[in-house]
Amino acid sequence: MDVQSKLEILADAAKYDASCASSGTEKRHSAGGKGIGSTEGMGICHSYAPDGRCISLLKILLTNACMFDCRYCINRSSSNVRRARFTVREVVDLTLDFYRRNYIEGLFLSSGIIRSPDYTMEQLVLVARTLRVGHGFRGYIHLKTIPDAAPELVAEAGLHADRLSINIELPTETGLKTLAPEKDVRAIRRTMGDLRVRLEEATEEKRRSVRAPRFAPAGQSTQMIVGADGASDRTILDTSANLYGSYRLKRVYYSAFSPIPEASASLPLAAPPLLREHRLYQADWLLRFYGFTVDEIAPASGMLPLDIDPKLAWALQHRDRFPLDLNRASREELLRVPGLGTRSVERILSARRYRQVRSDDLARLRVPVGKVLPFVVLPDHRPATRLLDGERLVERLRPPARQLELGL
Repeated sequence: MDVQSKLEILADAAKYDASCASSGTEKRHSAGGKGIGSTEGMGICHSYAPDGRCISLLKILLTNACMFDCRYCINRSSSNVRRARFTVREVVDLTLDFYRRNYIEGLFLSSGIIRSPDYTMEQLVLVARTLRVGHGFRGYIHLKTIPDAAPELVAEAGLHADRLSINIELPTETGLKTLAPEKDVRAIRRTMGDLRVRLEEATEEKRRSVRAPRFAPAGQSTQMIVGADGASDRTILDTSANLYGSYRLKRVYYSAFSPIPEASASLPLAAPPLLREHRLYQADWLLRFYGFTVDEIAPASGMLPLDIDPKLAWALQHRDRFPLDLNRASREELLRVPGLGTRSVERILSARRYRQVRSDDLARLRVPVGKVLPFVVLPDHRPATRLLDGERLVERLRPPARQLELGL
């Protein structure tokens, strides 16, 4: 099989892994003639950094052959799909060729498990080592960590990769045992724990010496499949909060289950609505940057509403906290106002140091006026009583179904 055919198969097989954003890495480039590639700038897979930069990555599997028979996976051992496998040299050459053509600025490399976890991890590490040491590649590299691989292999991976990830796949141990009986959630968490220790040690060494070796500067991430089992949104968010707290993950990615050919009878027949995945990302953001807890976000039913975002849902359930005086409220209070993001809150706090913020200032501060005004008091604005009614407000602020569809 030629490289082009392999690329078609293995790039398509990699699309089910969502955990490929490149935010958080240190900046490196080849200025001064040292090395090749860069982790900066604009750049076939596109991810986005928190500052909005588009990150282009060559996203492929080393192979889609696998020893495991995870029922939700298109590449499971019993799946009737075309198999392919890159050599280490082919992956290295593809990465360098795509970079030189300005198609990409980095590599996201995962793999099915072949022969053994150690052998597979050795192959992934060899790709990264060859790029870094053999070719001086200074672009972004994200490697998938193989559960149960030897700790020394994971340690070496961190010396060459910007980010390491190990997918927990499902939010509960029961779900994993049912749909992926060959995977061990304890082994996955053990690897996450080892990575956390190594990352903390590297951070401490960096404080003591700028010449200390780098170790996965963009940290570690994971992915959970949404809708393959019966786990509720609350269960998923509880697991995410535990992972963030226990292992200091940079990101938990959510991937809506996609039905696969010849699927097991234990899997759902239809994919969950994409809006569910979107609401989980919004809720995840509230946990990480807005000071919310899972108990505050997740309703008693366990499922996030699909028609409105989680912050608006919380605000409607806590109308007694609103309206807030926009010129007196604390940063923590402002972060809970629907429509106000972290950046708009900082702009408001900065503006009100000099004078009171009025309603005509909101547009200049890039605040979504229609969404914010029902929840705030300004010198020239107080929301009408009718705007405080929850049902009317939901109807007013709920995006049209067509708009939601286009947004997704």
